[in-house]
Amino acid sequence: MSDDLPKLTDDEETALHELELGVEGLRKAHGYLVHFHHATGRAMNHLQVAESNLREAGHDEFADHIRDEILPSGVLGDDRWTYELLETFEEEFFEHVVTFEQAVCENVASGERHVKERRQQRRWRERARD
Repeated sequence: MSDDLPKLTDDEETALHELELGVEGLRKAHGYLVHFHHATGRAMNHLQVAESNLREAGHDEFADHIRDEILPSGVLGDDRWTYELLETFEEEFFEHVVTFEQAVCENVASGERHVKERRQQRRWRERARD
């Protein structure tokens, strides 16, 4: 971190902070998508076990429904699987937003990140020394 923070207007500082918070929110959303992807996969594994159990119990029509209708279908309504949602989020949206945020930060704040927090940190440390 540079001791000399970039000279920013209040509006620039606020805009950068909101942009950073937006990216942080998307990182959190990404985590939720990964969790959704894993939870869905575990659930589908249980359904596969249920298919076998139903077949062993003599309920082939129910086992066939799981095998033919549930397991191969996508959970998103348009036949996409959760990994496809995750990949689309990462590659077509999130990557673009992160690259944009980095470019704005470079252009407006000489690449310094978390300028608002750095200024607050400096104020609190100066106050503590006084």
